[in-house]
Amino acid sequence: MEPILSVEKIEKYYGNKSSLTKAINNISFEVMEGEFVAIMGSSGSGKTTLLNVISTIDRVTSGHIYVGGDDITKLKGNALNKFRREELGFIFQDFNLLDTLTAYENIALSLSIQNVGAKEIDERIKKVATQLNIKDILHKYPYQMSGGQKQRVASARAIITKPKLVLADEPTGALDSKSAKMLLERFRELNEELEATILMVTHDAFTASYATRVIFIKDGKIFNEIHRGNDSRKEFFDKIIDVVTLLGGDLNDAL
Repeated sequence: MEPILSVEKIEKYYGNKSSLTKAINNISFEVMEGEFVAIMGSSGSGKTTLLNVISTIDRVTSGHIYVGGDDITKLKGNALNKFRREELGFIFQDFNLLDTLTAYENIALSLSIQNVGAKEIDERIKKVATQLNIKDILHKYPYQMSGGQKQRVASARAIITKPKLVLADEPTGALDSKSAKMLLERFRELNEELEATILMVTHDAFTASYATRVIFIKDGKIFNEIHRGNDSRKEFFDKIIDVVTLLGGDLNDAL
């Protein structure tokens, strides 16, 4: 099986010669098709920078990142825009929904940009809305929705284009515990039933325990990596906490 994502010896520096910060220090890993991978680390560990270079929001200083076999570190202009539009799905902590559009219109927007026909757009939205249990709010505007509903609409928007890779940045950070658990159950269903490949950055051990693999980042390097295997979510959570303790950070930051 070919990896969906291959990160090869990437480094990212900020600043100049007199004040140089190495945010990412020679990181390499792969994500296979259908995996649900969480990246954990304390504030300043480099996990957000890592997500930013994979999403092409930022560029690496050295190294290569391949998505579906294509070296995205070399993409520019229209090719870069096409990649972002067609190959990636984004789920942000603050939802990034357009306030002047309904849930239906927010989800449809990315398909409209790809010139998908109205009939197919309608069919695909109704299907994903059923899967994410948001059919009854498709006519609502963001201000009429709860945080959990907004995040599920944002998730629908991210997967509606059938991207190779879904990137989630602290997706439960703005949600209460009940909404967070509901969203994570939906993520698990997206991964297991729709075979969506998900890469999620989080500082939260409970959130990470829904993944099938967790990569821990410390000081810009990979510190450790654990697989869920046949463990229950609770057993996997306990293993995550053990690694967080080894990281030496503030344990409260990870709970």
